[in-house]
Amino acid sequence: MPNKLANEKSPYLLQHAENPVDWYPWGKEAFEKAKKEDKPVFLSIGYATCHWCHVMAHESFEDEQIAELMNRAFVNIKVDREERPDIDNTYMTICQMLTGQGGWPLTIIMTPDKKPFFAATYIPKESWQSRIGMTDLIPQIENAWQNRRNEINNSIDKILDNFSKTLHISSSGEQLKEESLQNTFKELQNRYDEQFGGFGSSPKFPSPHILIFLMHLHRAKGNEKALEVAVHTLRQMRLGGIFDHVGGGFHRYSTDREWLLPHFEKMLYDQAMLMMAYTLGWQHTSKSLFKETVYSIVGYLEKQLLSETGAFYSAEDADSEGEEGKFYVWTAKEIEKVLSQEEADLFKAHFNISDEGNFHDEATGRRTSRNIPHLTEEISDGDSDKISAILNKLEQARGNRVRPLLDDKILTDWNGLMIAALSRAGAAFQDPELTGLAEDAWSFIRQKMLSGNNTLLHRYKDGDAGIDGMADDYAFSIWGLIELYQATFKIEYLEDALELNVTFQEAFRDSKHGGYFFTHEKGEELLGRQKEIYDGAMPSSNSVQMMNNLRLARLTGDTSLERKAIQDLNSFAAQINHTASGYTHALQSLYLTGGHSYEIILAQKTADKKTQSFLNEIRQKPLLEPAIHLKTDENRKSLSGIAPYTSDYRVEEEPSVYICKNFTCDLPVRKLSELDKKLDREA
Repeated sequence: MPNKLANEKSPYLLQHAENPVDWYPWGKEAFEKAKKEDKPVFLSIGYATCHWCHVMAHESFEDEQIAELMNRAFVNIKVDREERPDIDNTYMTICQMLTGQGGWPLTIIMTPDKKPFFAATYIPKESWQSRIGMTDLIPQIENAWQNRRNEINNSIDKILDNFSKTLHISSSGEQLKEESLQNTFKELQNRYDEQFGGFGSSPKFPSPHILIFLMHLHRAKGNEKALEVAVHTLRQMRLGGIFDHVGGGFHRYSTDREWLLPHFEKMLYDQAMLMMAYTLGWQHTSKSLFKETVYSIVGYLEKQLLSETGAFYSAEDADSEGEEGKFYVWTAKEIEKVLSQEEADLFKAHFNISDEGNFHDEATGRRTSRNIPHLTEEISDGDSDKISAILNKLEQARGNRVRPLLDDKILTDWNGLMIAALSRAGAAFQDPELTGLAEDAWSFIRQKMLSGNNTLLHRYKDGDAGIDGMADDYAFSIWGLIELYQATFKIEYLEDALELNVTFQEAFRDSKHGGYFFTHEKGEELLGRQKEIYDGAMPSSNSVQMMNNLRLARLTGDTSLERKAIQDLNSFAAQINHTASGYTHALQSLYLTGGHSYEIILAQKTADKKTQSFLNEIRQKPLLEPAIHLKTDENRKSLSGIAPYTSDYRVEEEPSVYICKNFTCDLPVRKLSELDKKLDREA
């Protein structure tokens, strides 16, 4: 019989709806049951495309023996981390405090009033080596709960005391200075892999916000090595197995140093951030490979993650038919069945396909005869058309396989990132189709995820919008709207950004210390309101919002927003200075506060081809988060209403470009050749 998850919307929770474990969703019913029966709560947090979540589910949660133990000892709760990042953030902090590491599946055992006393990640069914198994753990916890409650309570007091210290990170009195940029670069350079790119050995994560930071450092400070590091890493990732050469898009991360063997899940937020990094890489280098990469990501999105509504689904699983990567790997014989001999030989030579294979069995380490296609060198122009045709054939053949699970919930925050990425790419590549995808996604969010009092909801699934928006939802949506305005110059997008910003300030801001809490002031009370600043798989809400406030200040002339951004930067100064390379998106705000920003007004009575030529010249440059307005007779009244300072700029028959940098404005530029030289000279 299905358990209490059967009526949930989350694909992850529905995966567990027929487990013999008597799962409950997070809510009053479960906690009241735990209080009434005087049982601890077993909280399991994961997500639909998590490989080790599947492993633990198969070993333990689908096992009748383990389910009987769990049902007797606990009230069991399942949480989708992507639906409830507030719960996940809180208890992941606890896990990292207690074990020194984190990850998913996340296992927390706590009292009926949500106070944790045990934390772990994956737990096997049986104990092995130093890792305790479920068959031993559950009786031990049950015995301690019944007979040593005082010890548990003492442990809880210590845990909560240490957790409370993590909430107070905004009172150091330190300030961030521009020297932090070079210090961060030194940290990254010490970890940089000169041969394969990226940072550290293995596993290797794409970390696109780090690459964006490095490219901006080159632009702001002329650091050639920073650009070299970023460009080399972008190239190596694109050639490696972490990129899906057959179907497009990037896998989650590489399990090895060489970017060869990926963890195969595909996440929407990775596609968004990598699209931004490759777009900026193209602006710096004009490398066709980088532009092709952006369009390959878009192609993957349109085929697999774009919903009929115009918004984007969340992710695709790593596993299919019970095996990780089965959908993506090839034997030499499978390739030869699909292609002609000549095509097969060409593909195998370019993409390193062998009879023995390069995909190793996870348990034994032995080769499996399966291959992950990857490149050692870029495809030459002479072979590019042939390879393109071959990849199309292989993609069609792969379409006959069992595809990994699609997590088809729509998340506001991840869509905000994708709106930002598509808008940037659309502007840089002068492609209205990319911008149109961004506009469609925001149209859906605005209609379905934005309530009448201008508050966001977090998740949409099967016609149901729910879960109060969190800091990421607001910060990422505001970012997307800023980029959408910069790509289209439609005033309504800037207005939407400013209105969301007001709600965000009122409901999330720490007015005393600065920064933004992760949850709404009226949100569910957990162990305390946290602030996210660490830039992990995605930039943090506070990092993004610092930049949002700075850009909105430059776009509107509202200097109070700039003061907020500076206060926020300094409120986290002690934490950032301690390990600066963990906060690279936050540090990008230093570029703007340090005077490296551009405010540009392109004015012309009626926009025409000349206007577009000037815009294209501006947009193809890798400028540091510029604030750009297009002023015409048609929009000058509405523009001066939202950005009063623009009323002083004259509109004439011919285009004029007014450039302000480092709080100083120059005379207007009226020749395209002069604009090109000026922007290059200012770099």
